[in-house]
Amino acid sequence: MILPLDANLEAGPDRIGGKAASLLAMARLGLPVPPAFVVPTDVARAWAASGSLPAGFAEMLQAGVHGLEAATGRQFGAAQRPLLLSVRSGAAVSMPGMMETLLNLGLTEKSAAGLAAETGNSAFVADLRDSFAAQFNTCVGPVPDDAQAQLLAAVEAVMASWNSRRARRYRAHHGIPDDLGTAVTVQAMVFGNLCERSGTGVLFSRNPISGVDEAWGEWLPRAQGEALVAGTHNAQPMERLAQAMPEVHQQLLAGARELERSGRDAQDIEFTIESGRLFFLQSRPAKRTARAALTIAMAMHDEGLLDRDEALARVTPDQLAALLAPVLADAGDAPVLATGTPASPGAGAGVAVTSAHEAEARTAAGETVVLVRPTTSPDDVGGMLAAVAVVTEAGGATSHAAVVGRALGKPVVTGCGPGVQALIGGRPVTVCGVSGRVFDGLLPLASPPAAPALARYCALAAAAGDRDRLALLAEVMD
Repeated sequence: MILPLDANLEAGPDRIGGKAASLLAMARLGLPVPPAFVVPTDVARAWAASGSLPAGFAEMLQAGVHGLEAATGRQFGAAQRPLLLSVRSGAAVSMPGMMETLLNLGLTEKSAAGLAAETGNSAFVADLRDSFAAQFNTCVGPVPDDAQAQLLAAVEAVMASWNSRRARRYRAHHGIPDDLGTAVTVQAMVFGNLCERSGTGVLFSRNPISGVDEAWGEWLPRAQGEALVAGTHNAQPMERLAQAMPEVHQQLLAGARELERSGRDAQDIEFTIESGRLFFLQSRPAKRTARAALTIAMAMHDEGLLDRDEALARVTPDQLAALLAPVLADAGDAPVLATGTPASPGAGAGVAVTSAHEAEARTAAGETVVLVRPTTSPDDVGGMLAAVAVVTEAGGATSHAAVVGRALGKPVVTGCGPGVQALIGGRPVTVCGVSGRVFDGLLPLASPPAAPALARYCALAAAAGDRDRLALLAEVMD
């Protein structure tokens, strides 16, 4: 019932979830992956049906932890060489709205003292304890001073998050069945915040905005992964990693290419560097704009990675329709209220609202709104679905707002600076996701220019005799 994630495991995403399947695929390629085990989806389905965990489940969890202890030479909850864990949700398909990844689980009075003695860095351990306590209190509940009790409570919280309001709403919007259930991945921690030669980042094997065949991403030195995804810190471009740690950067790019060839798709890769040592934490098909989807599909067909039918199928009808999404026609002399990172292209105009709940309510009443937040989190997905555009005060091109906005086909501008929410809340604004600017007033929008790869896509569809797709293409190109 507990499955160690080693290269010999035979299990697919439907049983171990997409995140664990990604770890398994990376391990099979020989990439450096922290050891982990998974609680499969059938346990979560049984828990949902009965309201209780299987008999002996705590002992099964303990056996899984013993495997991680053997692999790392550390002891969970111990005073000497303590092992800390991350706990992650993992449905068969990528799905915002589940419980956020819980980091640094296993910190107790005893293990914290041991880790401080081992590292000689009490400030580092204090930061870990503060962030862990805040996460655990928010996602699970009061923190017990017992490592095993923390783990059991966290696993149950992941299972419960499958039926959270935001998860149900996302599944309904995307037609994802409610009975898939989630797996739970438990993994040994590596620390991107340990020292100056540590950090965390997200790398896309190809540009998810334009589709250009170039590695693209951001990283944060001396930080853990949630700081980057949450958009609460200003990230650095990959060029800075190449300057600081060229060997790690080259290893990362080589791994990205290997993952792209193996997965036969552009990849979104999460990584951590601990004391100059690279670890791959996740790789999945990258969420991308409609134009990027078209460009990548055609390029991979030309490279021989995809046959004709696969290349056509990689661009969904929704993405073809999104090629019609409006862009800013002419800003004229309109005042610029804010400027940030152009994180997802297109343009949208509406009244700026400052909460996801308000965005949903006012859209339901027939208004057109722009969602403006300090940063976004899974709690904001409903508001992002309702709004025509999204603006954030903090975050970069790999933050939650950017990644989810691209998947939803919404124009997004991130990192506009503190005070923007108060400045533009309640005002009619126009958001340009191409230039990264937010204008005062409702400006005219226009049809976008034709995507360069569209003619080649049409030729492939014609050669395949795909009448439905040709009819949709005719509408897009009209």
